[in-house]
Amino acid sequence: MKKVIAFAILLISSVGFSQIKVLETVPVERLGRVNNNFYVQKIGDEFTFFYTTQPSDDEEATLKNFTFKNVDNAYQSFYGIISKGFSASPLNDVKLELPNNYLWLHYIVSSDKTTVQFMVTNKAASSTNVSEPLSKEQIDKLFQKS
Repeated sequence: MKKVIAFAILLISSVGFSQIKVLETVPVERLGRVNNNFYVQKIGDEFTFFYTTQPSDDEEATLKNFTFKNVDNAYQSFYGIISKGFSASPLNDVKLELPNNYLWLHYIVSSDKTTVQFMVTNKAASSTNVSEPLSKEQIDKLFQKS
């Protein structure tokens, strides 16, 4: 009798905890992509930019990201800020504050073209990562403007 009761309790407890609950998910949209180094994805109202860091002597290139919500059309504003930086005179770095990071847009002028690098500092860890340089055409492709 004890074995039957123990078996019944075991059966009831396992049925109670093994219920499957379906959670609502938000679809992931892949937006612009530049090579395999940069891409943007949208989940709900959040935009996440993935970028490959520049390799240093002691570290390999790694995939990093930063995220912000599209409050007050922030995604289009971000594109506008980057685009204006290419034609600014003098060419200055732009510092932006995101929810979890600081982001510097570092513009580099060479003889043939101007490029921009993302320099991302995590607020909590105080670690800084630098992306590969992007040209104006690559920024347009990333934001799907071409």
